Amino acid sequence: MQTPTNTFKQALQAGKPQIGLWVGLADGYAAEILAGTGYDWLLVDGEHAPNDVRSVLQQLQGISSAWSAQAEPERSHPVVRIPVGDTTLIKQYLDIGAQTLLVPMVDTAEQAARLVQGMRYPPEGIRGMGSALARASRWQAYPDYLHEANAQTCLLVQAETVEAMRNLDAIAATPGVDGVFIGPADLSASMGFVGQPNHPEVQAVIADAIARILKAGKAPGILSTTEEQARKWLAAGALFVAVGVDTIVLAAAARQLLAKYKNLTANADSSSY
Repeated sequence: MQTPTNTFKQALQAGKPQIGLWVGLADGYAAEILAGTGYDWLLVDGEHAPNDVRSVLQQLQGISSAWSAQAEPERSHPVVRIPVGDTTLIKQYLDIGAQTLLVPMVDTAEQAARLVQGMRYPPEGIRGMGSALARASRWQAYPDYLHEANAQTCLLVQAETVEAMRNLDAIAATPGVDGVFIGPADLSASMGFVGQPNHPEVQAVIADAIARILKAGKAPGILSTTEEQARKWLAAGALFVAVGVDTIVLAAAARQLLAKYKNLTANADSSSY
């Protein structure tokens, strides 16, 4: 058996845009449902959602379970955002089966280079040799996992501060960094526009950042919760774009459904007088 190919990484390298959904409900059952809807990638959030290694494992298992009912091109690829760029955490999340990690708050090329090291086994990196215990190797059912894993890991780093924008060219040029994700909310705050990711100055910096990332030969990514913004950044060349957040989608759908029936009961109450 061969280590599974990272189809998400392949798509980015081929310049094929990938449409994703943010997953913050921190539940394996919910992740399995979402994995059956057809998004190219699902972001399992370990930074701002109440996740840990065990809950992320359950979601990876749920997403994998949904694959059995889908043809390979329709399968959602799980991307795991870890809470901090720590090499021990990187090792743990890779071992439970994540192939693609998103790391927040990367401000320098030096940080990015250390993360690359953490993603890879020696001699290319410093990832610990624990494949006998790892779901990633199917507990050594993939006999060449130690030799194949490095090529299938995908590192996405978040550039979301003024300092990161200053160092963006060097971050994007770091060998082993596959993509750079722009965080509009944190970037706007860092620029002095708290809660204003649509401010013209922030939007200009994002557009420039996407162009610089593409110039470095890497994949730009972003989260856009409006259709207008998503289309704008796709047109600008962003290659992995999340177009919604599961918590927002659930709350909005619940409110819309309730509104239909609240109106009915309000009308019934008024007609009874």
